[in-house]
Amino acid sequence: MSIDPNAEGTPIGGQWLILGGAILWGTTGTAQAFAPAGFDPLVIGALRLVVSGIALLLLALHQGEMGRLKFQHALPLLAAALFIAGYQLCFFTAVATTGVAVGTVVGIGSAPIAGGILGFLFRGEQLGRAWLAATMLTIIGCTLLSLTSGIVTVDSAGILLAVGAGACYAAFTLVLKRLLQQSASLPVIAVVFCLGAVILSPLLLIGSTDWLMQPRAIGVILHLGVMATALPYLLFAWGLKTTQVSTATTLSLAEPMTAAILGTLLLGEQLNLQAGSGVLLIFTGLTLLIQRNRNIVRDAVQ
Repeated sequence: MSIDPNAEGTPIGGQWLILGGAILWGTTGTAQAFAPAGFDPLVIGALRLVVSGIALLLLALHQGEMGRLKFQHALPLLAAALFIAGYQLCFFTAVATTGVAVGTVVGIGSAPIAGGILGFLFRGEQLGRAWLAATMLTIIGCTLLSLTSGIVTVDSAGILLAVGAGACYAAFTLVLKRLLQQSASLPVIAVVFCLGAVILSPLLLIGSTDWLMQPRAIGVILHLGVMATALPYLLFAWGLKTTQVSTATTLSLAEPMTAAILGTLLLGEQLNLQAGSGVLLIFTGLTLLIQRNRNIVRDAVQ
């Protein structure tokens, strides 16, 4: 029996699935805080795709879903894999080059902007003032969260890499949306992540892997691969079937809000006024976006 929800699900239900995925993505930073000292972020990025790809492929085989992919899907699948691998490389390199604060703000903040532009150009998605307001609120909230430490390093190459990360994520979402209109979510995501893992596999040969010998590293990698990558991207794919590209990329900004809340609750981090304001702005933007789409659905029904 397939666990893939029907493609005929409601847009509102799809939005909640994407939010659920974004919340699980938000556990990534907390999980990395428990990684052994000296871990290599690029190796972690590659292993996330390896573990998630294997987990999703095994599930798809168990469900008997792999036969539902067609030969004509090969190029879009490869493109999606290249974009998700490109996101990993650009984002982690940007953070290493220009710092966590600026790299995160530019990388995550540019994704919904790129998603809105791509959705408009290639799918004719109408954005509107409500989407613009919600996106700006969430981006400002992310900025306040990321710049809480007050330590800012600006590097032009790092900025370009961060913008590249946001563009890769938006392009991945656009291609994935097309694939999901022609095939079931599970086999698509499984193949995309397996291909992405193959693309990033050289990092496992050139990166530092000594820290993987510690038992705690196994638990961290399994969590990152299954709970913070495989499951949330599957939820994201299910939700994307009935959600616009522009909306999906904005809803994904629930990730840094979740990370900030978990850092306060589990890691003892202090949520000062600036960070608290950032969380509130993100929450407000997401609420505005969901309400906007709820009104669109209601008007369409009437």
